[in-house]
This record gives sequence, C-alpha cells and structure tokens, in this order.
Amino acid sequence: MKIIKIITVLVIAISLASCASTRTRELKKNTVGDNKAASEVNVQLAAGYIQRKQYEVAKNKLDKAIELDEDNVEAYKLMAYLMSGLGKNDEAEDYYQQALDVAEDDPEVHNGYGAFLCKMGRIDEALEQFRKAYENPYYKTAYLAYSNAGSCLLQKKQYAQAEKLLRKALKQQPKLAGALISMAEIGIETRKYLMARAYIQRYHAVAPASAESLWLQAQAEKALGAEDAYFEVAQQLVDKFPDSPQAQRVDPRVRNLRR
Repeated sequence: MKIIKIITVLVIAISLASCASTRTRELKKNTVGDNKAASEVNVQLAAGYIQRKQYEVAKNKLDKAIELDEDNVEAYKLMAYLMSGLGKNDEAEDYYQQALDVAEDDPEVHNGYGAFLCKMGRIDEALEQFRKAYENPYYKTAYLAYSNAGSCLLQKKQYAQAEKLLRKALKQQPKLAGALISMAEIGIETRKYLMARAYIQRYHAVAPASAESLWLQAQAEKALGAEDAYFEVAQQLVDKFPDSPQAQRVDPRVRNLRR
C-alpha cells in the first residue's frame, strides 16, 4: 500500500510539474509574440516620425523596437537609414551590419547598404552589395538595385556598364525616375544628345523638374541646335531655381531676361 501511495504521489507531482512547465512555455511563447508585435508597432511609429522629421522620437521608438525584438531586421534597416540621413555614418554602417547579421540574404538590406556605400564613395563595395540584391531570385523589386548600381557606376565614368544595368531596371520598371535621369546623364556624357533628350523628357513625364534635370535637358537641346527649346528650358531653370549652380551656367542672355 505504501508503495502504491508513493507512486501515486509521484505521478501527481510529475503531472503538476508538467502542467506548470506547459503553462510556463505558453506564457513565454505569448510574451515573445507580444514583444514581436510591439516591436513592429514601434517600427511603424518610427517611420511616421521620420516622415514628420521628428528624428529623436523616431530613434527612441527604434531603440525600443530593437530592445523588444533583437531579430527585427526592419528596425535595423530603418535605424541605418535614419542614422545615414543624420550624417552619423559610422552608426549607420553598424546598423546595416547588424541587419545583415539577422538576415544575411535580405536583398533590401543589401540594396540599402549599397546605396549608403555609394554615397560614401565606396563604389566597389557598393556594387557588390547591389549585386547580392539583384541576383536574389526572390527580390521582387530587383529593378531598384539595378538602377542604383547603374547610377553608382556613373561616379566611375563606366558608362557602358552603367547603361546596361539601367536598361535592365527600365525593362522591369519603365517609369523609374532615378534610372531615367541617369540614362539622360549618360547621353550627355557620351554625346548621345538625342538619347539624353528622350530620357529626360520621359523623366519629366513622371517626376517634377529639378535644377539637375532641367540642366540636362538644356544641354541636350543646345547640343542638338534647338535654340528655342534651349531658351525655354533654360528660362524654366533660372525661374524655378535661380540660386542653383546649374542656373549660373546657362546662357547669360537668359539670366538677363529675368532681371
């Protein structure tokens, strides 16, 4: 009888311990799930604050997001973007590296990191990151990496390779503004002025004019001998962006008309 009682007690104890262990696991699982959800909310809030230029608040939200979920790659990506925008390049690069530690095959991280490296003038490193992005078969917006790589190559004056990549981007996304203006720039640099005109016109059909885009078009029109078109575009440049370096480079007769 004593043995039976002891066994019964042990069974009950094991059963209670098992129940307690199960409840602990469920509680822990729920807590982890809650933390991940809260982390995602903080990232979304941070993105909103960045749009409103409330950068300190955004950083606090991203710090909280990472604290809640150290594997939230979106938090690292957005933090890297924020730090880069604030000119804190060492911190930005550190966050890009942490994002890759969490998701080493994430094409968006590679593309973002590549854009950061290109801005820093580290072209070869940037091109390697872009390559890892656009060669990923699961990257639905690979045209962004093709475009970024092509535009980055302009800094090295490797126009043929840049054009090849930009055309791949435009084949996937014909209205991609960044690729269109880069193609126009290639046209100017390689003296293919009809090409430059065509691409900058396509650019102006999908994006607002900038000092840079108007200057590219003005150069193309002037080189093609289209004097009326040149003066029209140059006048827009001087009127809309009078203090820009590009406006200072137009024909003095255009600037004199504004006075």
